Amino acid sequence: MLGYLIVLIGLSISIILINDRVMSMKVDREYITGHDFQVHNLSNDIEKNLLDMEDSQRGYVITGDAKYLIPYNNGYSSWKENYNKLRQLIMDNPRQVQNLEKIKTNIELWIAEAGDPVLSMKKDNNNSGIIEFYKLDIGKKYTDQLRSQLAAFRSTELSFTEARSQQLIRDNEVLLSILNTIWIVVSAIAVLIALITSSSIVNTIKQVTGSIKHIATSKGDLSMRVEVKTKDEVGDLAEITNELLSKLEEQNWINTQITDMATTFQGVTEMKLLTQSFINRIAGLVEAHYGVLYLRKIADKKDLLIRFASYAGQADGVGVESFRMGEGLVGQSASENRILILNQLPDDYIKVTSGLGHTAPKQIIVAPIIFEKNVLAVMELASLNEFTKLQRELLEQIAEPFGVTLHNAASRTEIENLYSESQTMAEELQAQTEELQTQAEELQVQTEELRSTNEHLEEQNLFAEQKSFEVEQARKELELYAEQLQQSSQYKSEFLANMSHELRTPLNSLLILSQFLVENANGTLNADEQEYARIINSSGNDLLSLINDILDLSKVEAGKLEIEIAAVNLTELPDVMERNFTPIAKQRNLQFRIIQHPGLPSLIFSDEQRLQQILKNLLSNAFKFTESGAVTLSIRKADPLEANIALPDASRANVIAFSVSDTGIGIPVNKRMLIFEAFQQVDGKTERKYGGTGLGLSISREFANLLGGRIALESEEGKGSTFTLYIPCLHNPSSMEMVTMYAESSATAVSALELSEAPSEAPAIDNLIIPETKPAVIHQSIFGGKQVLVVDDDVRNIFALTKALEMQGMRVFTAHNGRQCLDMLDLHKEIDIVLMDIMMPEMDGYQTMRHIRRDEQLNEMPIIALTAKAMKYDREKCLEAGASDYISKPINLEQLFSVMRVWLSKS
Repeated sequence: MLGYLIVLIGLSISIILINDRVMSMKVDREYITGHDFQVHNLSNDIEKNLLDMEDSQRGYVITGDAKYLIPYNNGYSSWKENYNKLRQLIMDNPRQVQNLEKIKTNIELWIAEAGDPVLSMKKDNNNSGIIEFYKLDIGKKYTDQLRSQLAAFRSTELSFTEARSQQLIRDNEVLLSILNTIWIVVSAIAVLIALITSSSIVNTIKQVTGSIKHIATSKGDLSMRVEVKTKDEVGDLAEITNELLSKLEEQNWINTQITDMATTFQGVTEMKLLTQSFINRIAGLVEAHYGVLYLRKIADKKDLLIRFASYAGQADGVGVESFRMGEGLVGQSASENRILILNQLPDDYIKVTSGLGHTAPKQIIVAPIIFEKNVLAVMELASLNEFTKLQRELLEQIAEPFGVTLHNAASRTEIENLYSESQTMAEELQAQTEELQTQAEELQVQTEELRSTNEHLEEQNLFAEQKSFEVEQARKELELYAEQLQQSSQYKSEFLANMSHELRTPLNSLLILSQFLVENANGTLNADEQEYARIINSSGNDLLSLINDILDLSKVEAGKLEIEIAAVNLTELPDVMERNFTPIAKQRNLQFRIIQHPGLPSLIFSDEQRLQQILKNLLSNAFKFTESGAVTLSIRKADPLEANIALPDASRANVIAFSVSDTGIGIPVNKRMLIFEAFQQVDGKTERKYGGTGLGLSISREFANLLGGRIALESEEGKGSTFTLYIPCLHNPSSMEMVTMYAESSATAVSALELSEAPSEAPAIDNLIIPETKPAVIHQSIFGGKQVLVVDDDVRNIFALTKALEMQGMRVFTAHNGRQCLDMLDLHKEIDIVLMDIMMPEMDGYQTMRHIRRDEQLNEMPIIALTAKAMKYDREKCLEAGASDYISKPINLEQLFSVMRVWLSKS
């Protein structure tokens, strides 16, 4: 003990010395890492604040944007804060404090003479003063000095840091020397003490080994113990040996019990007997006073733990009948595959009963029984005393051996059941074999009958092949007819496209010039001449409307009409109809009423253009065939019964009905289907009296079908008619917003060309006076003095456009083909905009625009394509060739001027 005391004293002294030196070195190291690095960082932050202020000042001076002053203001407030922190850190160094004061003075001079004055001049818009300031550049002198001063300041601090680091290295060397000295002294003392005490230890160990040899020769008697009277390390060795013997004795008892139990249960196959015998035996071994065993079974596709045996149970059984995996402590023990122990049980938990009374157990243990890591059963035992460690070890170690016994018993039971089932199946198989033999004899008879039937079928097959050949011939004839029909449809589409182009070209000049005459801007026409001009203009528009109707009908028949779904404002639609038809009603001395019923949504989703076209056609017919009385447009929500009859597939609560009623001539019952056919009216007298082509209702019916609706007719001859348009009200645009729906037509022919979509003009009412229109306002501010080049091979179009553009104050140049256009652009570089026709001799509009766009000087010149080609793809083709925009003929002057205004403004 004395030796240990000396060693401990030496070690304590060395630890105290080492701790003192280590704490001193820690203070020095923290000073370097905390103080020196913070000084360096703060000096860098001050320099960065100044640079931010300088950059922010320049940004504000250049742009005048106040947001550039944010870094200046932040830097102005931050550098003083950083300066105060830095001065506090170097207060113990007067030399560095003096250097820092010089830096502060230079910063304040820069702010006072270079920073704030320049900002004040910029705020006052004193640009000349700013220019003079930057010529002298007073601030540069201060910033250069500041950079030098900060660099010198950091250099000085760096030298101080290096000096402290060297001192720290020297302290480390001293500490190592002290440690080596202490180590040598303590080692010498320890060796001396070891030599003194070793002889005492060896003698005592010899006594202990003699006692252990005696135990070894006693034929496994583990009850003997080593008797040692010393209280030193040898005494500890003896106690450990006695503990080892106790452990071996306990493990020997556990192994004996497990072996006896395995031998006892060997050959037991009846599960109820096996489990009951096991719970009785184990309860006695661990001194349990209550117990139950749950066996794992799959019942009704459920994994359950079912009670199979109990110990000291009452007549109605012990515990719960069954548990699911994870349910209760029994299910949880099975789920986690571990032993659970409950202490401090309440008095009403369970009662251990005897003839003299009953009492509550003190402890409960729940243990799983496993086989190959799978839980086969769970046992729960209750005791009036706490289970000893030996008893708990017995329960842990017996789980697997008994699991093997359970598994073997279950396997044997299953084998016996399978054997019984196989015997039963063999008997059934014998009976089935005899039955199959009988069926084979019957099958032989049926085979003979089938052979006779087969010969008859072969004769029918030859007849069927002949019919198939005839059907194939008919199919080929139908395919040839379909090809001819498709070719015919293509010819029709090409004819309509060419007809549209040839009609639109003369209509262009006719409508433009007649519009000039109608406006009578110069006042040279009298009232009759203006009326003639209005009739000419109206007739031209009627002809254009007829062309558009024919094209629309052709597109519907070819299945190529596009439907654009978008929001339709039901509150604005009546205003549009009123503006279009109120003048007509006044002219024909008719009443025109628009009725909006309550409960209408403000918005629906449909094709607004097609919806308006249908309503315009219906209203146009109503005014045409009504000589006295009234025309009424009613907009309402269809009632559920009416909606179900009109549109069975639509939601009954979301159908809108547009009804157009008149007090006109009415329609006979036998003519009501006829009027919806193309080019058909009630009879020849109607056509001669009222005019018209008979296309309006046919187109309206097709449009209604494309919108998912239909048109219904109620009429009484001589009293009037009511046409009702039913369309579904779409409130949810999420799946249809701005999508294009292509109409599916039942026509067998498919057009080779996709016809353009031309909107319907105002209703075509014959023999009506067109209200006088006001001349277009001349935008001299945009068009005045501008130069435009008109390129067209038709002199009529050139004449009409030239007059229209000159009236706008523009200078007009003309060219009759693409080559003349290029020559004119070479001569007149000052041309501002080009109006380009497409179909021209020598060089068409596409080639001309490509040539122009290859010239870098003309690459940005606005080019507006004007063409009578009205196909959908014509616009894309023009834009691809280099056109800035596209307008189809006949040209609407207001549309042309609007487009020109946009492009001239951009250029």
